[in-house]
Amino acid sequence: MATKSTGQRTSTPFGRDEVAAAVLEAASDLFAEKGPAATSIREVAARSKVNHGLVFRHFGAKDNLVGAVLDHLAGRITAQIESQASGAEVEEALIRHAKVVARAILDGYPVGELQSSFPTLARLLDEIRPNFDTDVQARLAAANISALQLGWYLFRPFLQGAMALEPAGEDAVRASIADVVAEIGRTETR
Repeated sequence: MATKSTGQRTSTPFGRDEVAAAVLEAASDLFAEKGPAATSIREVAARSKVNHGLVFRHFGAKDNLVGAVLDHLAGRITAQIESQASGAEVEEALIRHAKVVARAILDGYPVGELQSSFPTLARLLDEIRPNFDTDVQARLAAANISALQLGWYLFRPFLQGAMALEPAGEDAVRASIADVVAEIGRTETR
């Protein structure tokens, strides 16, 4: 499947698997760029170089496509983590997923219902669960860790400017986030 550096396909996909993969990639890009509400099925079809009828055939209504994109992006993150991809590749995938989640939420999509699997959150929960007295405490800690990380992925330029953190550099910001994440993941008994 050849693609240009812009993410646009250079060849027409053929067969169910290629069509579905092309549609998911195109929809992922468009949803991250402009959000699902501002993206038409025809735009997704044009970017993926398929007939718009095939998008409906493979995914149905746009809500189904949004859910499929969210699951696709979550699966990609997990695959990259498991294959020990570079930190930059994993972070890029996390940021892309965060953008689609944020835009879909702002567009009014029920993201928590549309995305059917949350493998990275499940991994995080499994990792920190032994540090907590109750499952609810562990789930809240995992949610807080996720909120912190999502906030940085989405609002880093704003936060760095508002708090005059540009001179601190990326490594200092990452180290600070890691310290707070580690603290949240420790045993909480309140």
